[in-house]
Amino acid sequence: MGLTSGSNANEAMKLCVFDLTRGQIEGQELEKILFFYPADLPISEQLSVIGLSEGLITFTRIFSPEAACEVIEAEMHSHIFYEAEPDIWMVMVIEKNESEAVWRIDALRRVLKEVHSLFVMFHGSVRELVDKEPTGGLVRTHLYYFIMDFLSAVSIGLLLLGCCHFHTLHFLFGPDFFIGKKLQLPNFRDSLKERGTVQMLTVGREAALEVQSLVRVLDSCAGNAKCYSLTMFKDLLVSTSLSPIDTVSLFTYAVLRLTPLALSSGTSSWSSTRKGNTACNTSAGALLANSGPLVDQYSNTHDTSPLGNRSYHVLRPLQHAKWSKGKDGFLATDIWGTEVNGLVPTSPKIRLHQTEEKMYMLPYQHRGLTVILLIPVSSINGEQGIATVKQQILENGSVKMLKVEEKLSRGWGGENAYHVSGYRYLLVDGDRYVSRASPPGKVTTLTKESLIGLSKLREEVDLEKSRVKWDNSECEKDMEVCIRAKNNAWLIARLTRENELYMVLEKANETLLYASEAVEKFSERYCNGTFSLD
Repeated sequence: MGLTSGSNANEAMKLCVFDLTRGQIEGQELEKILFFYPADLPISEQLSVIGLSEGLITFTRIFSPEAACEVIEAEMHSHIFYEAEPDIWMVMVIEKNESEAVWRIDALRRVLKEVHSLFVMFHGSVRELVDKEPTGGLVRTHLYYFIMDFLSAVSIGLLLLGCCHFHTLHFLFGPDFFIGKKLQLPNFRDSLKERGTVQMLTVGREAALEVQSLVRVLDSCAGNAKCYSLTMFKDLLVSTSLSPIDTVSLFTYAVLRLTPLALSSGTSSWSSTRKGNTACNTSAGALLANSGPLVDQYSNTHDTSPLGNRSYHVLRPLQHAKWSKGKDGFLATDIWGTEVNGLVPTSPKIRLHQTEEKMYMLPYQHRGLTVILLIPVSSINGEQGIATVKQQILENGSVKMLKVEEKLSRGWGGENAYHVSGYRYLLVDGDRYVSRASPPGKVTTLTKESLIGLSKLREEVDLEKSRVKWDNSECEKDMEVCIRAKNNAWLIARLTRENELYMVLEKANETLLYASEAVEKFSERYCNGTFSLD
């Protein structure tokens, strides 16, 4: 007999954050809850979910003290666990009554990891906020608005992408998230995607030299300060001087809020400098304009709101339509407040994961090019120093940015630039957190049976990777699996060290030799032989 959830609510998903070091005295259990969705779930049911989760964590530690609990499959629910920080747990509980709910647990855990990573980039660790204000009001307020804005950002951001290619995309969260409809979680249709990675643009030698020259100029604009930069073209990464983890976080935020597509998706609430130019942008902008207060409406309509004292100043970097492009090319926002009688926005700040430094974030954009310069807060004299750096960038770097944008535009192959005829594939570089895949429009040509089969194959690979990780195995993580699906498609997985290749071959020859040779050709031509068996 399987486990059952501690709640009888009709929600498709419950998401909570709790602190195991709090609420250990009987009658004070509520103290451990830092965030809970849905917020209007009765407190008794929230405590039931948290209590069950805590019990499962404690029980599994008896048998595996070193390996944190990751998933418990119950009869009616899946419980996905992520220990974001020591004793700070994020748990997702999902019903199993969806007809297309063939999901990978690792994909769901990556959603939790992404939420936490972005939260830390803007607010610092959850533990720091708990220690700063032990009653929990500060951390609850920040978590509530941030996570609700995140869910809304993912929902509407993907809907906007779907405006122009609606039939090619499977949404991570449905557009009706805030009006009681069930969530569309990552499922089998996302088996050729990898969250927590960046997608890079391949550039020629001449363009690469121009980019390197631009990076050197940007580094010199802040004097002797140790700066970092990230350069993107459209929604693809061109170059970065950040660590892989920091690159992923900043890249994720840029795709959500800073790239040209993100900026054209709505109208700024405080600037009139941005205009939509297509029917797609017009309808999307109207949707975003009406979505801004959703989090506030939701929290204000329930007596059981977790916010408590609402006198805290809350930074909400994931709010919609809060960034705009100025006449000088720099992107500006009032999310961090304003100075000079409310006329000049305060420069945004983030925290790096690798060094824990606080950095000013200066995004600049020219057509499809987005450049983000990060400058240590400790090395510059506030807004006056930021103004000086911006002037240096305009004087010394604007011409180079123009050249880089022109060269990248000239070599851009469009949304199908990385399509390989006859293949539907996903490449993952685990060392650099980089992935590349067939474009969504091509993936949708695959049959449901192929995608479900690949999702199940990836789930088995995830389990094997986890086993090797927790067993501290000394053997190389090399693996090859080839499966002939019921619809006669070949489903292939090849892993070598930190590189992974997943592939679907439909309308292929029935022999295993044919499938193996097809992978070999792909590896030699497009992966420098990384996945070749020789």
